[in-house]
Amino acid sequence: MADPYSTLGVARSATEADIKKAYRKLAKELHPDRNQDNPKAAEKFSQVTAAYDLLSDKDKRARFDRGEIDADGNPASPFGAGFGGARPGGGGFRSQDFGGAEGVDVSDIFEGLFGGRAGGPGGGFAGGFGRRQPPPKGANTAYRLRVPFVDAAACAPQRITLADGKTIDLKLPAGVETGTQMRLPGKGEQGPGGPGDAIVTIDIQPHRFFTRDGDDVRLNLPITLTEAVKGGPVKVPTVEKPVMLTVPTGSSSGRTLRLKGKGFHRKDGTRGDQLVTLMVDLPAGDTALASFVEGWSGGGNPRADMGV
Repeated sequence: MADPYSTLGVARSATEADIKKAYRKLAKELHPDRNQDNPKAAEKFSQVTAAYDLLSDKDKRARFDRGEIDADGNPASPFGAGFGGARPGGGGFRSQDFGGAEGVDVSDIFEGLFGGRAGGPGGGFAGGFGRRQPPPKGANTAYRLRVPFVDAAACAPQRITLADGKTIDLKLPAGVETGTQMRLPGKGEQGPGGPGDAIVTIDIQPHRFFTRDGDDVRLNLPITLTEAVKGGPVKVPTVEKPVMLTVPTGSSSGRTLRLKGKGFHRKDGTRGDQLVTLMVDLPAGDTALASFVEGWSGGGNPRADMGV
């Protein structure tokens, strides 16, 4: 093989970044998937890959620069074969020169160049050069699971029926929200390399009186005028079961009370709260209440701080 520095078009003083940049440029131009009708490009591609294999390995590069190995990575011949000496068969591309047990893994380069594994769809160069790619798995299967609001807050198990008719009970993860995806390995379509996965996307359904606020649950709770004035315990629904809440004496509409640990489960193992906003519900057409208010002079001006 020719001098690897010349093959990549870099100086012997080139940095690792310079070498990688030069290789990326040449690999993009010469990749077999882009030159299927040009066998010379494939040959040149194997040469620049072997050159990069050697120069990107600090130990191999140092040994080559000292003359201890030739451009093919073989011990330098004491009779002058040295670097550039042709090996039997005219050189060519050896599997160990790219991706072999002692080679350099350049898959990250090809992921950047071609958006996937070295060789792209159908195997590309990796099918004819380098390591053999494993047979592809089957396609993933997508599911959308509608989860009741209270079940999501409590992380209650959910049953899902797969395409093959089998049912699975899913344990919802802490921190679940609409858009959360759960992967079920091996539950997708069958392929030469085994089945793909099932990807379940969670869709939390709205509730008729609960709403979500981050990890907290909000609730507007109607209370009577008597409960607001006198205060006392009232029964309040939560995402799991009703609990008793003490309404402070003289509570107005809009006052918010907190029920600790009655919200959504967080990823750190803690739990949000339930925020209960009191809404005083005045009875319509109550003549006794109307008569009382007409003769009542208390209350003052609740809008005084607004300047009105």
